[in-house]
Amino acid sequence: MTETKPIQPAAKAAEDNPLLKEFNTPFNVPPFDKIKVEHYMPTFKEGIKQHQKEIEAIVNNPGPPTFANTLEALEGSGMLLRKVENIFSAMKSANTSDELQNIAKEAAPLLSRHQDDIRLNAKLFQRVKAVYEQKDKLNLTEEQNRLLEEFYKEFVRGGANLSLEKQVRLREINKELSVLTLKFGDNLLAETNKFQLIIEKKEDLAGLPDAVINAAAEAAAEREHQGKWVFTIHKPSMIPFLQYSQKRELREKIFKAYINQGDNGDELDNNENIKKIVSLRAERAKLLGYKTHADYVLEENMAKNPGGVYNLLNKLWKPALEVAKKEAKELQAIIDKEGGNFKLQPWDWWYYAEKLKKEKYALEDEIVRPYFKLENVRDGAFYLANKLFNIKFVKRTDIPTYHKDVQVFEVQEADGSHIGIIYLDYYPRANKRGGAWMNALRKQYRKDGKNITPVVTNNGNFTKPTGDTPSLLSFDEVTTLFHEFGHALHGLLSDCRYYSLSGTSVPRDFVELPSQIMENWVTEPELLKVYAKHYKTGEVIPQELIDKIKKASLFNIGFATVEYLAASFLDMDYHTLSDPGELEVNTFETGSLNKIGLIPEIVVRYRSTYFRHIFGGSYYSAGYYSYIWAEVLDADAFQAFKETSLFDRKTAEAFRKNILAKGGSTDPMVLYKRFRGAEPGIEPLLKRKGFL
Repeated sequence: MTETKPIQPAAKAAEDNPLLKEFNTPFNVPPFDKIKVEHYMPTFKEGIKQHQKEIEAIVNNPGPPTFANTLEALEGSGMLLRKVENIFSAMKSANTSDELQNIAKEAAPLLSRHQDDIRLNAKLFQRVKAVYEQKDKLNLTEEQNRLLEEFYKEFVRGGANLSLEKQVRLREINKELSVLTLKFGDNLLAETNKFQLIIEKKEDLAGLPDAVINAAAEAAAEREHQGKWVFTIHKPSMIPFLQYSQKRELREKIFKAYINQGDNGDELDNNENIKKIVSLRAERAKLLGYKTHADYVLEENMAKNPGGVYNLLNKLWKPALEVAKKEAKELQAIIDKEGGNFKLQPWDWWYYAEKLKKEKYALEDEIVRPYFKLENVRDGAFYLANKLFNIKFVKRTDIPTYHKDVQVFEVQEADGSHIGIIYLDYYPRANKRGGAWMNALRKQYRKDGKNITPVVTNNGNFTKPTGDTPSLLSFDEVTTLFHEFGHALHGLLSDCRYYSLSGTSVPRDFVELPSQIMENWVTEPELLKVYAKHYKTGEVIPQELIDKIKKASLFNIGFATVEYLAASFLDMDYHTLSDPGELEVNTFETGSLNKIGLIPEIVVRYRSTYFRHIFGGSYYSAGYYSYIWAEVLDADAFQAFKETSLFDRKTAEAFRKNILAKGGSTDPMVLYKRFRGAEPGIEPLLKRKGFL
C-alpha cells in the first residue's frame, strides 16, 4: 500500500494559484474572482523559469537552425510569462493598490534582466542569424518573413552585436529605466489623487450646472466632507469646473494644480526621474550605434527618422498656430466686452470658449450631454461595428470581472460564431490611472492549428452616474469612447498566426489608424440618430442640434491642435538630444515651447512632469506625434467611405481584411496601399481641420 505524501507548502501554493493553471472559465478568460495579489509574484518567477528552460531547449537543439526549430520555437516560448504580464499590467492600470505597485517594483528589474538574457544570448542569436541569412531560400509566407525580420532586428536592437563590456552597461541601463518609468507613473497617480478643491460656500458654485454640483457633492461624501463639494484634477471633475465656474480664482487654483503635477519639489516630484530617463535613453541609443533615442525608435516606425516627424509637425504647426491666435483674440474680446479688465490666461480659456460656443452656435456641453447617455453611446459604437463588419455584441453575466463597474460582452460573427471578449470599464476611481486606453488580456494567435481568441478591455474615465442621473457624456467623451473602441476592434478582429505580430502589435504611428478612423462617424447624422437620444424622453437628437454640432466641429480646433502639437515637439526635442548633459527640465521645456512660438494663453497638453505617454513607459517616447501621423492616414482612409457610402460593406470588409486582421504581419504602408490603392495625402486632414 502506497502512502500519500502531504503536499509541500510550495506545491500547495502552486496548486492554489489560478494563474499557474488552465483557466476553467467561459472562453478561458482570467478568473478575476479567484486571482489574488499574492499569486502574481510566484507566477512571474515561474514564468521566467519556464521561459528560460524553453530558451535553453532551442539553444541546445542539436539539429541545424531552421525556421521551425528556432523562430517558431522562440515565438511559442514564454506563454505563461505573457499571460501573467498581460493580466498584471491591466490590473496595475485599472485596479491598482500599494501591493500591486510594490510587486511591479520587484518584478520590473527581474523582467528587464530576463529580456536582456534572451536578447544577449549569443548562441540563440547565432541560430536566429543563421536562419535570417538564408531567408531568401526558405520560401516563407509573408507573415513568416515578417516574424523572422522582426526577431532578427529585436536581437540586433537589443545589443546582440555589442561587446561583452557594452552589454553589461546595456543591462544596467535597461534595469534602471524599467524602475524609473514605473516610479514616474506611480508618482503621477498619487499626485492626481492627492489634490482636492473643497468648496464650503454655495456661492462658490456660481455658474456650475446642477449635474456638476451633484457629482461634486457625491465626491465630497465619498471623502467624508459631508455638506461640502469636492472637485479633483480627474478630467470629468476638472473640465466642467473650468468650463462653467464663474469663480476665476478657483479656476486658476484647480488648473495650476493640474499643470504642476509632479513639479512641486516634494516626494512625488518627477523632475529627477525625467533627467535620468532622458539621459539613459540617449546613452543606450549611442551604445547601440544610433545618434539619438529618436533615431533608435523611429527606425521601426513609418516616419523612419526624426526629420520625417519634424517635417509633418512643421507643416501643421503654422496654420494651427494662426487659427489658435485668432481664437485667443475672440476670447479676449469677450473678456473686454464684459469689462473683465484682465488678459486671457490658460485657466480662462475653457470658460470663455464655452461662452463663445454658446454665442456662435447656441451650443454648449450641457445642452448636448442629455443626448449622450453612456449606454446609448456604447450601443452606437456596437451598431457601427455591426453595420461595417457584420459583428454583434452579446452581454455576458457569467464572466468574472475585477470590479463591479465592469461589464463584459461576447463578440460574435453574424452567424453566432465566437470572435472574442471585451470588458468595458468606464468610470474613474482612485486606484485607476487617468485617461482612456485599451488592453489585451489575451491576444489572438494560432496554436497547433487552433485559433486562440482575443480578450480585450476598454478603459475610460467618464462622468459617473449621480443619484437618478445616468452617466451623460460630453461630446469629447463620446469621441474618446469611439476611439478606444477602434483599438478594441483592432485586437478583436485580428487574424494572425503569430502572437507577437497580432492585434495592435504594429508600429506606433500606425496603431492609431484603427482607433481614429472610428471618430469620423461620431458626427455623421445617420449614426447620431441611432445613439443620440435624450435620456429622459427617448427623443432622438433634433436635426437642428446635429447641424449645430457639425457647424461647431471646427470650434476651438486651433487650441486643440496647438496644445497637442506642442507636446509632440516637446517629446521629439527631448529624444533628439544626443548628449542631454545636466538637463534642467523646466528650462528645457520652456526653451522647446518658446522655439515654436507657443502662445502664453495655451499650455502644452502634457507638461514634462506628467507626460505619462513618454516617461511613464516607453511606448510613446519619440512617438507622441503618432496621433497626428495616423490622422493623415485616417482622414485619407475615411474618404474611401465618403466616396462610396457611410456604411459601405465592401469598403469596410477591405479595411477589416487589409488593416484590422493583419496586425503587424506586413509593413504598414504595404497594408495601407492594399486597402486604399495609394499612399495617403495630407490634404484630407488639412481640409478636415479647416487649415486649407
